[in-house]
Formats: sequence, C-alpha cells, structure tokens
Amino acid sequence: MSRIQLALNVDDLDQAITFYSTLFKTEPAKRKPGYANFAIAEPPLKLVLIENPGSGGSLNHLGVEVESSERVHAEIARLSGAGMFTEEQIATTCCFATQDKVWVTAPDAERWEVYTVLADSETFGAAPVPASGETAAGEQAAAVCSGTAEEAAAEGACCGSAAKVEAVAAGKSCCA
Repeated sequence: MSRIQLALNVDDLDQAITFYSTLFKTEPAKRKPGYANFAIAEPPLKLVLIENPGSGGSLNHLGVEVESSERVHAEIARLSGAGMFTEEQIATTCCFATQDKVWVTAPDAERWEVYTVLADSETFGAAPVPASGETAAGEQAAAVCSGTAEEAAAEGACCGSAAKVEAVAAGKSCCA
C-alpha cells in the first residue's frame, strides 16, 4: 500500500499530538523526543510532526511511503529517466527509522521523498530542510545529507550538506 506523507513543523509537539489525535481519531504510531508520526487509515496518510519551535505551521517536507525497496528503486529509475535531479539514500537513518529513499525538489522548492521503512531506529538521523529552506538558529539537523563527506558516507548519503546545497542550487548532483 502506498500513502501520502505530510511532514509538518510544530512549535509544541504535545499540543500538536492532542490536536491531530482528535482530528484523525487515532494515536501516534511512533513518538520520540521532538518527533511523532501517525499512520492514518482514513484518509490514507502518514502524518509526521517535527518539533521545530519558531517554525510551527510550516511545511517540512512531503512524501510517498511505498511498500518496498524495489518500489523506491523503480521510482529512482523512473524519475531519473524523466530528467529529474534525484538524491538517493539507501539504508539511511531518518525520523527514527532506517529507510531507502529518493528525494526530488518541485519547481516551487517543495521537497518530496519516495521512501520505504526498513527498520526502526533509536536515533533521529538526518532531517530534511523545511520547504522554506530555512532552519532554526543552531539547528544541527542540516538537511538530507550530513555535515561532512565522512558523515554523509556513514548516513548513506552521497555528499555533505554544503556540497549538496551548492549542487542543488546549480541544478546538479553532488553524487559522483
């Protein structure tokens, strides 16, 4: 089963959980410090809440959760074949889960991921930059890639944050 993912920045995680639990008549499927997600059956939606004080009410990123790594790889081939710049991450840790994923950026800078969850993780991992491209002062979750090439390799990413930002801005890939 595939479903749309909506990741929102929230100022107060507890307030947001109370609101969305009431709205969708369900409790979070996963809750960790600064993070919660809901697996909503009707409508089919993966709702992710990321506590990011000062950025509440803004979009963090969008996604499509798919059932397998094979589907992720099929989307990588399809999107790349259509001429889209893709950022592939295989066996990366994000949002307290090990995932295979591919990222694309829409014309208006919305970040979309197609991903599958391979396993739970006790660490948050790297976080995507909000659609606005801005992060809170001092925030360490600096985009899909980690800060250095070594950290990026450890996270399963293809390049560090600075190189990724430069490549994306130029419409190129930082992956060799």
